[in-house]
Amino acid sequence: MPPIHLQNHLQQGVAQLSLDLDTGQISQLLDFLGLLEKWNRAYNLTAVDSPADMVNRHLLDSLAPAPYLHGDSLLDIGSGAGLPGIPLAIAFPGMQVMMLDSAGKKVRFINHVIRELALPNAGTRHCRIEAYQPRVCPDTITARAVAALPKIVGWCDQLMGPDTRLLAMKGRYPEQELLALPAGFMIDKVVALDVPFDASERHLAIVRREVRQDT
Repeated sequence: MPPIHLQNHLQQGVAQLSLDLDTGQISQLLDFLGLLEKWNRAYNLTAVDSPADMVNRHLLDSLAPAPYLHGDSLLDIGSGAGLPGIPLAIAFPGMQVMMLDSAGKKVRFINHVIRELALPNAGTRHCRIEAYQPRVCPDTITARAVAALPKIVGWCDQLMGPDTRLLAMKGRYPEQELLALPAGFMIDKVVALDVPFDASERHLAIVRREVRQDT
């Protein structure tokens, strides 16, 4: 069982994010961190090794974009250790979450987490972003520390329908990246994220396809 101070810390952070998670979901989030900490010793999945820092920089950081999720399906590209995909799948069990990564060890870890935590709304694909061809475009795409925004948008071209929203999680305000956005796409908005217990600068760039105006 996770230490009570870690549970209280997470609950306080979740409350600051105005998320309504029950005790079962809090336990699942902490169980995820326990699995991450265990596998990290052999697989080097994250450079963050302090449990409290993991709560701040992995769980709360992953949950911070929650108010901007769109629709009922989410594709998390370059998911790595399942961030933000796993925390969002736990927080929103009614949303279908697919996690993509090209590294086999990371996909194996995510699959282990899905089995251990019994997350029926979560799945994985071991492939590059450009090779993924879903039958239906996802409502929301998340990208956390994947690449520069123009490159992410280029990779996601075939994945974005007219109603898809791409949520790119960034540190500092990505001014130069916004200026280099590929043709046919537009910035819906860029919002500053306030991650509890973390003073680092965080921004969320929300991208969608340009709406063609008939003449």
